[in-house]
Amino acid sequence: MQDIGNLHIALVGYGEVGGIFGAALANAGVARVSAFDILASDAAWLAQARSRSDGVLVATSNEEAIADADLVISAVTAAQTSTAAAQIARAVRKGAFVLDVNSASPRTKNACAELVDRAGGRYVESAVMSSVPPHGIRVPMLLGGAHAEALQPTLSALGFDAQVGSSSLGVVSAVKLCRSIVIKGMEALFIESMLAARHYGVEDEVLASLAETFPNLDWEKQATWFWRRVVQHGKRRAEEMREAAVTVNDAGVEPRMASAAAEVQAWVAALRAAGVFEGAIKDRGFRELSDRVRGRVRDQRTV
Repeated sequence: MQDIGNLHIALVGYGEVGGIFGAALANAGVARVSAFDILASDAAWLAQARSRSDGVLVATSNEEAIADADLVISAVTAAQTSTAAAQIARAVRKGAFVLDVNSASPRTKNACAELVDRAGGRYVESAVMSSVPPHGIRVPMLLGGAHAEALQPTLSALGFDAQVGSSSLGVVSAVKLCRSIVIKGMEALFIESMLAARHYGVEDEVLASLAETFPNLDWEKQATWFWRRVVQHGKRRAEEMREAAVTVNDAGVEPRMASAAAEVQAWVAALRAAGVFEGAIKDRGFRELSDRVRGRVRDQRTV
């Protein structure tokens, strides 16, 4: 791939991850960063103003954003991964790289690769191995597929912390989603545990006991972090855990934990959509968040 100063990079999906990557790529000195998001036509979409300050051109369609791009980054939700790949395949230019950073199963990533490669693009799967906001473009990332090694030097020059994990498709996504069962499962466990503990007034004792067993973590902060991430991104996390369930099932194992975690994440997402956490998303601890849920549960039981 040519010098980064001549690159046109297109983002399909301009939410939290796409916005962080877009700003960093524009700052890296590439020739152009374009983006498309399905919310772009919504007058209430706040990212429109952000895109102007970040130096990202928001297009009116995927085709407009992708046209002539040297690198297309798919950063949508897990449930939209296949749809995004199909749309990219219809517009991608021959020889362009397509970096899929979505949290989807090996089965889904293989199907996406087939669509993109048949259209003449060069598909590379990515497994993003940590939360993006604390790290930004330097979030640890594993690359997979036949074109991963060819793309890695360019990604490194752009500022990504991307390492080739496998030349075979599906491997790094399996790493990601098997890890997610633990991380998102812990989030779901803390939602349930702290809801019950708060009811009985024993959350301090539970956290103190966890600190004795696992002394290297600040469990008060960890509990709030888990709660906030689920409240903010429960819908996206539920979709990821459904993809994790597909991954486990394809391995011949009943995905009991992955499926249960998806249900908890989706439940919290529905509560947020109903306004339960309004005004308390950014700056409140797990106690207030859990009390809001408990209040809603009590209200529903008295109806």
